[in-house]
Amino acid sequence: MRHPPRVLIVEDEPSIAELIAVNLRHNGLSPIWAEDGEAAQREIDSVLPDVILLDWMLPGQSGVALAKRWRSDPRVKAVPIVMLTARGDEGDKVQGLDAGADDYITKPFSTQELMARIRAVLRRRAPEQSVDSVSVGDVTLDGATYRVSFQGQALKIGPTEFKLLNYLMRHAERVHTRSQLLDKVWGDHVFIEERTVDVHIKRLREALGDAGVMVETVRGAGYRFTSQVNLLANAREKPPLPADVPQHSASASGGI
Repeated sequence: MRHPPRVLIVEDEPSIAELIAVNLRHNGLSPIWAEDGEAAQREIDSVLPDVILLDWMLPGQSGVALAKRWRSDPRVKAVPIVMLTARGDEGDKVQGLDAGADDYITKPFSTQELMARIRAVLRRRAPEQSVDSVSVGDVTLDGATYRVSFQGQALKIGPTEFKLLNYLMRHAERVHTRSQLLDKVWGDHVFIEERTVDVHIKRLREALGDAGVMVETVRGAGYRFTSQVNLLANAREKPPLPADVPQHSASASGGI
């Protein structure tokens, strides 16, 4: 089961942090509180959050310095940062955004506005899933109705396998590494083992039945979805007769 989005609150005022945390929980999010940069870094090292709410004025390193540091970290740089601060001058906003913040909210702020900003950055960061139909060989996927069929027969496919198939079919014939599939299908903010991809590839093949061979393993590289195996399979179904075996017609053999 997918965890609710984790929101790291980096705020040295306990009352403000608790108010934010209560509203986050009420809206189905999972808040984690860190009162300074060191505590925030420990939380990030443990589990990567989905969003960081970062106060400007902190003990030790400032929010601006932390934003710059995290933006230079390959693992953290894609995590959205929303700056929370009482500094409302235009120059301060520019400085915060230039440091790497994705959004900037001036204190005091309404909780409704904060939640709307958080939802907005989460939407921008979510992996894309097209709703158009796509066909590769005899497999058809409809992104709008969440239906998959093979040679006109409907298939039952789980939600994760559907998203995986959706991405593979829209990028057919290309080889994708496990890491790429994690980023594109699960989202680059989800911290799971690469071998998880193998498990879902196996389930996808089982769900596709005879079409499962279209999900190819490219040894040492990754996976791809291809229609070429259909052509090869058809060619194997009718192998040519050996040259020394005569091919008799009905008339030559005195047929009935």
